[in-house]
Amino acid sequence: MKKTNKALPLVLASALAATPFVAVPHAQAISSLEISADDDGAGEDSKYDIEFRLDKALESGDYIYVEFDSDYTVSKSIGSSDIKADFDIKSVKVSGREIQIRIDEDLDKGDDVSFTIKDGITNPDDKGSYSVDVKTTNENVKSKKVTIKGSSSSSSSSKGDYSVTLGSKASGDTTSIKLGEISLKKSVKLETNETITVIFPSSSMLPSKIDSDDVKVNGSVAKEVKVKSDEVTIKVPSGANKDSYINLEFTKSAGIENPKTGDYTIKVKYDGSTYESKKFEVTKSGSGSSSTSSDAFTVSLSDPSAGARSSYTFDADFGNKKLMSDEDLILEFPSADMIPGILTYSDFTLNGKTAKRASASGNKVYITAPSGFSSSSEVKVVVSFGAWISNPKTAGTYTLKASIEGKTLESKSFTINGSAVNPTPTNPTNPTNPTTPTTPTPNVVNNSTATIALTSNALGKPTGVNIAIKGMGIGLVKQRDFVELVFPAGYKVPAYIAPANVSVNGVGANYVAVRGQNVLIYPAQDIPAATAANITITAAANIVNPTVKNAYSISVFTSEEKGLLFARAVGVGMPSPAQPAPQPTTPTPAPQPSVTVPTNAALFKVNTANFTLHGKTYPLQVAPYIAGGNTTMVPAQFFKEALALTTQWNNQSVAIISGTKAIKFTVGSNKAKIGNQEVTLPTAVVLNNGMPMIPVRFVTDNLGYQVGWDAKTSSVFVYK
Repeated sequence: MKKTNKALPLVLASALAATPFVAVPHAQAISSLEISADDDGAGEDSKYDIEFRLDKALESGDYIYVEFDSDYTVSKSIGSSDIKADFDIKSVKVSGREIQIRIDEDLDKGDDVSFTIKDGITNPDDKGSYSVDVKTTNENVKSKKVTIKGSSSSSSSSKGDYSVTLGSKASGDTTSIKLGEISLKKSVKLETNETITVIFPSSSMLPSKIDSDDVKVNGSVAKEVKVKSDEVTIKVPSGANKDSYINLEFTKSAGIENPKTGDYTIKVKYDGSTYESKKFEVTKSGSGSSSTSSDAFTVSLSDPSAGARSSYTFDADFGNKKLMSDEDLILEFPSADMIPGILTYSDFTLNGKTAKRASASGNKVYITAPSGFSSSSEVKVVVSFGAWISNPKTAGTYTLKASIEGKTLESKSFTINGSAVNPTPTNPTNPTNPTTPTTPTPNVVNNSTATIALTSNALGKPTGVNIAIKGMGIGLVKQRDFVELVFPAGYKVPAYIAPANVSVNGVGANYVAVRGQNVLIYPAQDIPAATAANITITAAANIVNPTVKNAYSISVFTSEEKGLLFARAVGVGMPSPAQPAPQPTTPTPAPQPSVTVPTNAALFKVNTANFTLHGKTYPLQVAPYIAGGNTTMVPAQFFKEALALTTQWNNQSVAIISGTKAIKFTVGSNKAKIGNQEVTLPTAVVLNNGMPMIPVRFVTDNLGYQVGWDAKTSSVFVYK
């Protein structure tokens, strides 16, 4: 960069001093712009030399912009190494056909600036004059015409002068590729650490990464290989230094995959010149063209029973995608309830190596390959029995999906045997021909005197929890079934609770899962039906009380019984409310005279997972139940499907809309909003089996529905 002489001659300076100042327009653009192409041939790659003089100073961090005419091709991969300048460069970006050069030093007004764009510019295909625009952060655009001739004046590019040899010509096949021999332009030789760029017909042919061991330059292993979009950049190894030719070899394990059927060429760029291959043909069929059958992998289970805890093992071949160290393999299971609340990395192996991390989101498990993992497209995955993955609860055929770098494979179908652990009750559509239920008949137990107590009611502090269940309607099988505690909003429940901090009847829990505000406790011993269960959670489990003084309702469910076992209010920052007096297990409304049920009424029974409308019976995800002795809870699904109300829900909230009136609920809270008015519910909304349970009478009373009791069928009916 040349510095111009800024000193004014003494006479001129004296004259200016004696002359009144007048407004002089500011310079609007850079001056003395010169642009020249190293190769002015149409369609050729060329270096571009650019020089100009600054009329306004630039500071470090300012930009110089170079924009080429729309007929030019500007590579998006142009970087700082592709520009040789007489000033320091901080960074280079490409946006469309504009190259943005951020400077890393101050440049003064009047400085002469020059730089060369060494690579990444391809001339227009037709001869003519084309504009190249240059501007800076502080100066407007200055244009310069560049004349492109009909053919290359320096013959920097050769077309169709080398062959492409494929290990397989079949579309979709992973193949080895040989390119060459490419004769370099006269006087050009390979230099160690310089870059060879190979441009493939499509980015879909390339994996995300290629090992340098899988690429050779003139028989020597490449020094470095990078993949970006449809380009592979290769650093010249010392073994090819000073060679005047290029032979490139990609092994099959590089993971390059043939494109669709057709004729193609491959381009190789070096030292500003582009060499295009002869056309090569890709044919129709091949082992990779039927990905559905050839990619499907076989899943082995240690126990194929419905609901059973099982290991999962399979081998998958991802073709041109490789699993690299510190990258994720994603497993997609049929449902989220198969996956426990916490995963341990040591329960997962990839090609015999213990995973670095394992985490879950919904029905997906993310397994991170360990550092030092040997990259491979063929991966053996073992999910051990200790991972606590459980099979689907319903017998049938299922598949598993595995993904690497956006490529997803689906397994062959595997069979889950036996009946469901927690099947949905089968209800007759014809009352005269009932089907036999598949679930055990619950024992009659009375949990009206069951209790829940905190070891500390201090605001915002960890607390232990003691739950005294008087009896189980259906017994629990060790390591398979669970007791589920639902903590209301305001409580902080950790993502993991160690089994050592939880006991059932004095024996440490076998496993504890956490799903949001729900804690699932798997006992280490069988709990027979009608047997009491005392559960102790120590303060070390780190369940933290709410920070607001109030009474909070904690609910208890089990995996085997349909409906709430019981719920109790506990005081935080205040004494706990008195525990309820003994009540019948399933209270029912007082007997009423025989009534006529309206024809448009929807009917349901407590503890039965269905409703009846217009003589037909429809399933509910969760059975209605009685909470707190006198509040009937129904699933949000009931309002949508039985009453045809606009109803939206997820694991956090529920909205029920009738006309212009909307009621909003929060899971875990005993507060609701009717429009902008907040009201108190008789009992908190809870989540059971993924379904929010709502006090039915609260909704019907506020939306103008009538509720009745049909003693003859022991059914509640709702109508308008």
